[in-house]
Amino acid sequence: MAGESENQTPKWAIPAFLGAAALLIVALGYSVMRERGEVPAAINISADGDAPTLEELQAAVRAKPDDPDSWARLATAHFEREQYGEAVAALDRATTLAPDRSNLWSLLGEARIYANPRDPMPEASVTAFQKALAIDPKDPSARYFMAVRKDLAKDHKGAIDDWLALLADTPPGAPWEADLRRTIEQVGQRENIPVATRIAAIRQPAPAGPAAPPPTLPAASGIPGPNAEQVREAGKLSPTDQDAMARGMVGNLENRLKGDPKNIGGWVMLMRSRMTLGEPDKATKAYRDAVTANPEAKGRLESEAKALRVPGV
Repeated sequence: MAGESENQTPKWAIPAFLGAAALLIVALGYSVMRERGEVPAAINISADGDAPTLEELQAAVRAKPDDPDSWARLATAHFEREQYGEAVAALDRATTLAPDRSNLWSLLGEARIYANPRDPMPEASVTAFQKALAIDPKDPSARYFMAVRKDLAKDHKGAIDDWLALLADTPPGAPWEADLRRTIEQVGQRENIPVATRIAAIRQPAPAGPAAPPPTLPAASGIPGPNAEQVREAGKLSPTDQDAMARGMVGNLENRLKGDPKNIGGWVMLMRSRMTLGEPDKATKAYRDAVTANPEAKGRLESEAKALRVPGV
């Protein structure tokens, strides 16, 4: 795989409201979602764990310029690499070709958030989320972000009400459940809004049986990372405290991988995080540990490591 795109937004130019720790939250959530197969099938890059290169995905859209799935796969690859402007462009094309798919609109709304240099909730994102909800009023990603919009507008009670309603529709064990609960609790504590009793009173739907197909979930990070509270708190931290927070998160990821060594997306995120933190030696170790635990996925891991410029790969 070639290196980063010339148009990729450098991490230091990401909006101020997405501090270093928040950026890692975003990428951690997204990588885990994709690796567990929770990205919608239409936008899942690979079913066999060996992701195609960007060049291959770009060739696919040239070969099938009217195929929304090809554009969506390309957008997902850009999103993973934090190339949000490119992801927006690809998703604009995908939604033009398939305007009736809510998950594409949700991912477009999220990509527009991260591509925007200053606005934590640009109107273009709101429009995309509204289109997603017009197609599927239950779309979890769009519902989450529209509640974030209320919280940013200081309608904290309205945001909590919407998040609680989303929790009531969330099957137990859904990838975004824990983060959603934590968001409700954190915003409730911050704004002195009692939530514990309301959370306890919620009766979630029964989980799908083992034969049921996987649900259609938002592509970018479940719920989603960063949440409104994490964004706000990260923005308040000094650079030193942000760095400490980020290193703590990466350490937690490393520890989780010891118990879940087959999580390819987690290893990729660990490599990316170590490079982001200026720890290339640890990124190289993560690559070697990942290959040792997953020799069948060496091709993908090597491709990802080269794209991240991990030394020794």
